[in-house]
Amino acid sequence: MNRIKALGLAATFGVGLLLAIHPAHAQNPAAWPDKPVRLVLPYPPGGNVDGAARIISDQLQAMFKQPFLVDNKPGAGGLIAGEFVAKAAPDGYTFFMGANGPILFSPTIFKRDVYDWRRDFVPVSSVSFTPLVLQVSPSTPYKTIGELIEAGKKPGSKLTMASPGAGTQNHLVSEYLQRESGARWTTVHYKGNAPATTDLLGGQVDFNLDQISVAQPFIQQGRTRALAVTSPQRLPQLPDVPTLQESGFKDFSTETFTGILAPKGTPDAIVQKLAQALQKILADKSVQERFNVLGSQARAMTPTQFTQFLDKEDKRWIPIIKQANITAQ
Repeated sequence: MNRIKALGLAATFGVGLLLAIHPAHAQNPAAWPDKPVRLVLPYPPGGNVDGAARIISDQLQAMFKQPFLVDNKPGAGGLIAGEFVAKAAPDGYTFFMGANGPILFSPTIFKRDVYDWRRDFVPVSSVSFTPLVLQVSPSTPYKTIGELIEAGKKPGSKLTMASPGAGTQNHLVSEYLQRESGARWTTVHYKGNAPATTDLLGGQVDFNLDQISVAQPFIQQGRTRALAVTSPQRLPQLPDVPTLQESGFKDFSTETFTGILAPKGTPDAIVQKLAQALQKILADKSVQERFNVLGSQARAMTPTQFTQFLDKEDKRWIPIIKQANITAQ
């Protein structure tokens, strides 16, 4: 009887030991990844973030010999995807890949405390940066951003700006320009870039801010007129278009970024391993050329650098969201 009990206890102990060992094995950096990894996106297929995710997923799969799956979970300004990853097991097999809005702004704009990037995530690395172009409809008389701003300062200004959605980077730059210049215009929110661009091309709105990859064909065709870019330096695609800094907005530049975050609690060794892989991938010239086609610059940061970057962007834009009382519509 005692021998049977002893065998039973030993078996129980053995099962418990195996259960205790398995999670540790799953999080072993030397073994990671030993099964498919998911990159959860807050957008539908298509667009810059999805395109960037598919470029790096192909490269990561080739490097690690495991599938890196792009999992599109759009909706609620990115909150659906962000909350999903925030609640995922921190085992290195689920990551959040988003942009400025879903990572930093959406919880404030939607007034839903479903996640906070400081509390619920570990920043891994940036992936790409894309500047915006301020462009006007040719039906307007404005040839420079100075002329546009002056029109916005006139009493009863009827200027209109097309936004792809409340709280997007495009919208926040518009709010910044009004705050810094004293100009005023009506921001018309659309459900995405496509309808906003359609109305700009049709002359229903005066101007917008859009990513260079979207704006450039229309500028080249003469269907819109570029007045300024938000990048620190002039863009090679638009060498004659000044930056906002050159146009009087001292020390101001901004770009739409994409980046990857892991659920809080993900082992640091796995975070570092993925970050180092991204640094190698994004430094490759052939990969950089693929991002150039998207109008973006591939640029990786270390986890520490990306954390510092997010902190700076958070402190820069959240006050503007609150001052302008930007909420989801």
